[in-house]
Amino acid sequence: MEVILLERIEKLGQMGDVVNVKTGFARNFLLPQKKALRANKDNLAFFEKQRGQLEAINLKRRDEAQAVATKMEGLKVLMVRQAGEGGQLYGSVSGRDVADAVKTSGYTVERSQVNLDNPIKTLGSYPVRLSLHPEVFVTVTVTVARSQEEAERAAAAASAAQVEEVEAEAVEADADAEIETTEADEASEA
Repeated sequence: MEVILLERIEKLGQMGDVVNVKTGFARNFLLPQKKALRANKDNLAFFEKQRGQLEAINLKRRDEAQAVATKMEGLKVLMVRQAGEGGQLYGSVSGRDVADAVKTSGYTVERSQVNLDNPIKTLGSYPVRLSLHPEVFVTVTVTVARSQEEAERAAAAASAAQVEEVEAEAVEADADAEIETTEADEASEA
């Protein structure tokens, strides 16, 4: 089925593109969500008349989403869940759970805006991508732990590991610079 996209849809096309999609996808998602129109002469003419207005609305929404994304940058969310000895959760953390946790942090996010490919089933920290607008994305760190204290210990260990990694990279860079200097000195002597 051919449809006219009314907004950018990832992996499908930009606003105004006429694309061929499966009938079920169009009937069950694109058309009811008002993300597309059936591609026929009347709808093409309607879209061309409304194009400027639709682009202005899209631009306004994108700017608002970009402002929220800058505020959300670096957001870390803690979720306390019960887990077994091996770190396996007794349940799982889904997109709905992540959306609820982000809402408690003070941001309005719908479940459909959380891009979580698979549910989280083990303890740890995970980057989760939130789609605030079809063109604006932000990554939120979701930490799943048994308790608040355990999450703080894990965060402290992770930051200590990052410091050690940065120091190791600095030592390696100094060694590389020293080797290059030595090679340059030997080359100039020869």
